[in-house]
Amino acid sequence: MAFSWLLQVFLMVAELNFFAEFNSRFNTVAIDYLIYPHEVFANMYQSFPLGWILGGVTAGGSVITWLLLKLAGPARQVPRSSSISAPRRAGSALSWVLPVVLLTATLPLVPWQQSHDRVMNELGNNGLVAGVTAAVTRNLDYTAFYPHMDREAAYRRVKALLATPDATYVDPHDVYNLRRRIHGRPGTRPFNVCLLMEESLGSEFWGSLGRTKKDGTPHTLTPHLDRLANEEGWLFDNLWADGNRTIRGFEGILASFPPLPGDSIVARDRTENVETLGRVMTRQGYETLFMYAGRSLFDGMGPFAIKNGWKRFLHQGNFEKPVFTNAWGVSNEDLYARAILEMRSMHQTGKPFLLTMLSVSNHVPFTYPARGPSPLDALHLENGKAAPDYPQGRISQNPDEHRRDFAVRYVDWCLGRFFQEVKKEPFWQDTLFVVVADHGARVYGSQAVPIKSYEIPMLVLGPAVVKQPQRQSMLACQLDVAPTILGLIGQPYESLFFGRDLLHTPETPFAKVLMHHNREVASYRDERMVVFGLNQSMEFFGGNPKSGKMAPLPGVDPRGAPIADDATALFQVADDLYMNRRYRIDGVESSAGGAEQPRVAKASPVR
Repeated sequence: MAFSWLLQVFLMVAELNFFAEFNSRFNTVAIDYLIYPHEVFANMYQSFPLGWILGGVTAGGSVITWLLLKLAGPARQVPRSSSISAPRRAGSALSWVLPVVLLTATLPLVPWQQSHDRVMNELGNNGLVAGVTAAVTRNLDYTAFYPHMDREAAYRRVKALLATPDATYVDPHDVYNLRRRIHGRPGTRPFNVCLLMEESLGSEFWGSLGRTKKDGTPHTLTPHLDRLANEEGWLFDNLWADGNRTIRGFEGILASFPPLPGDSIVARDRTENVETLGRVMTRQGYETLFMYAGRSLFDGMGPFAIKNGWKRFLHQGNFEKPVFTNAWGVSNEDLYARAILEMRSMHQTGKPFLLTMLSVSNHVPFTYPARGPSPLDALHLENGKAAPDYPQGRISQNPDEHRRDFAVRYVDWCLGRFFQEVKKEPFWQDTLFVVVADHGARVYGSQAVPIKSYEIPMLVLGPAVVKQPQRQSMLACQLDVAPTILGLIGQPYESLFFGRDLLHTPETPFAKVLMHHNREVASYRDERMVVFGLNQSMEFFGGNPKSGKMAPLPGVDPRGAPIADDATALFQVADDLYMNRRYRIDGVESSAGGAEQPRVAKASPVR
C-alpha cells in the first residue's frame, strides 16, 4: 500500500509539471517520452531539484499511508485464520480485483468533452485515464474513428486538390495514383541545399514577426535572425507547424505528409520506404547527409532518415570533444561548426549536396555554454588565432537560470555566427540555406487544436536564389517546405508530396494548413478551422489564428464545410497510402550513379 501511495504522489507532481508545459493531462507526448528514458531522466535531473522532489514524494506518500493505517485501527489487527483455504483466499482477492478490471474496461477511450475550451476539458479530465488512453490508441484504424467518405471519392477529391499548374499526373486515368511529374525548369544548375531544422523556434520570439513586451513595445529575442530576414533573406511569415513534436516536423518538412492521428509515421512500423526530400534529391544525384545533435535512436530519427533517402547520419556520438552537452545532445555551435566542415568536404567532391540538420539547444533544461572558445571560432584562423571580427563570447545571459528566452537568444547568436562563417566558404555562392522551426515553443490556447501556438517562421538565404530581401505572406504549412525547396532548385522531379511549391503555385485553392494535436487533426483556411476527433466528431472554429481568437461555431459552418470535405479526403487518403505502403515511388532511375548503402555513422568517443 505504501508503494501505491508513493506512486500516486509522484504522478501528481509529474502531472503538475507536465500540465505547466503542455496545458494538458498526460497524453501521447508523455507516452512517447517513456520510451526514451535516457533523454527524459537526464533532462529531469538537469531541470528540476530531483533530490528535494523525491524526498517530498516519499514524505507525502508515507504520511498518507500512516494516516490510512491509523484510521483502519483495530480492523487491521484481526488475526488471520489459518483455517481459511487457499482457494477461498484467492476468491476473496479476485472479488476485489475483478470489479476494478471490469470497471476499467468501461472507461471510454475518447477525450472528456464538456466545454469548447480545450484547457477546461483538460482540467476536468483524469490524468491516469488520459495516459492509458494515449497508450492504447497509439495506432488507430482511421476510418473507424474519424470522418471519412467513399474511398474512390476521396482519391478523386485529393487528385483535384493536388493538380497544380506546374505538374502532370503520370497516369491521369488511375484515380488511385497520385504520382506527378513536376515540370521545373530543365537545364538549371543544381544548387546545394542546407536545411536547418531548429528546435522550438516559434514565431513568437522574432522581433521581425512582431514580438513585443506586454506594454506593446518591440522586444526581440532574435536580433541576428531579424537582421538576416530584413536585409538578406526571404521570410515566410504565414507558415504553420503540423504538430507540437519534432517527429511531426519530420514528417511534414521532410516527407510532405499529413499528420495522421495516433503516432507520427516516423515512429510507425511501415516507414521503411516513404517518399521524402532526401529520396528526391538522391535520385537527382545529390550527396545527402543528416546531422542530429542528439542520439540517433531518439524518436527513431536515425532509422527514419537512413531508410528514406539520406546516405549518412551523424549524431551525438560522432562529435569528439564537444564544447557543451546536455540531456538532449551537443550544443548548436558544435552542430554548426561540424556542419561547415562537412559541407567543405562534400563541396570538394564536385557533387551537389543536401545537408539536413536538427538542433536541440532550445529545449528544457535550456542550458548552453556560457564562456570559453567556440568551435565556430576555429573555422577561419589568422596566424593560428581567431579573426578579430569573430570575438569569443556568446550572450550575456546566465545559462544557470534555465530560461527559455535565454536559450532562444543563444540559438539566435549561434545562427548569426554560423552565417558569418559560412559566407567565407567557397560553397556559399552555390548553396540555398533554409531555416525552419520543427514546431512552436509550447502549447497554449483553448481550441481543440491550439493553432496560435503552431505559428513558425521559415527563412531562405543564399545568393544562389535570394537577390533581394522579401516578405512571403502566402498561407503555408510544413508540408509545403520540401516542394518549395525543390521549386527553388528548379530541376524536374517526380512526387507524391501533399504540399505545394509556395513560389510557383497560386495560393487558391491549393493553400491549406493541416495540423495534429493529441488525438485531434485539423485543417485551416480562410479564417475557418475544422477539427476532427474520435468517434467521427467534427468541430468548426472561426477567426484569425494570429490573434489567437478562434471562436467555436455552432453546427456545420457553411464556409467551413468545403474545408471539412477537403480535409476528410486528405487525411483518409494519406492513411490509406501509408497503411498500404503506397507513399513511395518505385522504378525511377537515379542519376547518382552506383548505389551506396546508407549508414548511421559509428559513434566516436565524446570527451
